[in-house]
Amino acid sequence: MLTTRYAPGAPNWIDLTVRDLDAAAAFYGAVFGWEFLGGGPEVGGYGMFRIDGKTVAGMGPLMREGANPAWTIYFHTPDAEATAKAVEQAGGSVDMPPMDVMTLGRMAVFTDPTGAQFAVWQPGENRGLDVVDAPNTLFWTELYTTDAEAARGFYRTVFDWNLREAPVPGGGTYLLVAPSGGGEETTQGGIMQLRPENLEGETTSNWHPYFAVEDCDAVVARATERGATVLIPAVDMEGVGRFAMFMDPFDATFAVLTPATPPTTPGTT
Repeated sequence: MLTTRYAPGAPNWIDLTVRDLDAAAAFYGAVFGWEFLGGGPEVGGYGMFRIDGKTVAGMGPLMREGANPAWTIYFHTPDAEATAKAVEQAGGSVDMPPMDVMTLGRMAVFTDPTGAQFAVWQPGENRGLDVVDAPNTLFWTELYTTDAEAARGFYRTVFDWNLREAPVPGGGTYLLVAPSGGGEETTQGGIMQLRPENLEGETTSNWHPYFAVEDCDAVVARATERGATVLIPAVDMEGVGRFAMFMDPFDATFAVLTPATPPTTPGTT
């Protein structure tokens, strides 16, 4: 499970970059009940999604030429420079070198050898998200990759993750991810090999956030009514829960999950 007691290699921040902040704030407010608090010109309009005054995600405008709207997952690092070196040595690329975000912390953005983009956050005054593993907050992170073996070696080198194999219905292997030294109770996400039909369709490698919801089908209805496209219809997975995946109206992908075991309430993680 995710926790705000952030360990190195654990997800500690997520954010959305889009062309229209107001439209995205309205969409996610309707789907999850989030309130968006926009920042000023000094932060380029970057702001925070919140529930009950607690930050659950960030959002900002697209800043780079040719960039597409997307959710980005950040993993905790105690040393962004060291992580950048590890990424390059393991065959990844540095898209945005480590930089200070005022006194809040340091960030860097990378692409793994299979083409999936991710980021790291080295906490300063901002240690990370205020709440996770609760309704309408980050609950799981997942990599769909063109090469699971390459991804396994890369992330193990960069973050020293604990990776465990789990069978997939219909065949295949799913890698469960936990921080270094973490047991099953610290599992934070998974790595999934894209199926041949996905590869033939030129699906690319991507990290996706999963948000816990109390009623997956109700969220599917709200999201689609407001312009989202269903990529994976709501489906039950034994022992996991009921999940669905979308592309929002701005072309960013995310998923929702009603867990088989209900998540905790905000403020208890």
